[in-house]
Amino acid sequence: MTELFEYGYWGLFLASFLAATVLPFSSEAILSLFVYSGYDIPLTIAIASLGNWLGGMFTYYLAYLGKWEWIEKVLRIKKEKAEKTRLFLKGKGSALAFFSFLPFVGDIIPLGLGLLRSNALWVALFMAAGKLGRYIVWAWFTLQFM
Repeated sequence: MTELFEYGYWGLFLASFLAATVLPFSSEAILSLFVYSGYDIPLTIAIASLGNWLGGMFTYYLAYLGKWEWIEKVLRIKKEKAEKTRLFLKGKGSALAFFSFLPFVGDIIPLGLGLLRSNALWVALFMAAGKLGRYIVWAWFTLQFM
């Protein structure tokens, strides 16, 4: 994935988007590479956050549509796992979208919220806050250990 670094901010955007959808890798590593290499930090954080947020919203809307064959093919998530997530999230509200930045479980939260047809505006706002906050903290840690 570090070859995306060669494409500058577009590569960062794409890496962040894909990390929130289908590829199991850490977009934080790419962000650290950009911060370490002297790219503009606020712009880097904004682009990574936007890409990762749009990736999460893509997952949300794909699930909202409820096309299981698309979910399984595009997101590589089995119906059984998605159903377990949906049942876990049922009744907990859109605010859980904030935690979509978490490793391992974060990418499936938007899927469950989409299956529940949670309020898209609240999902978008909470998800954006969580992802932005994560990248701000990650960039700060990167700067501390450079």
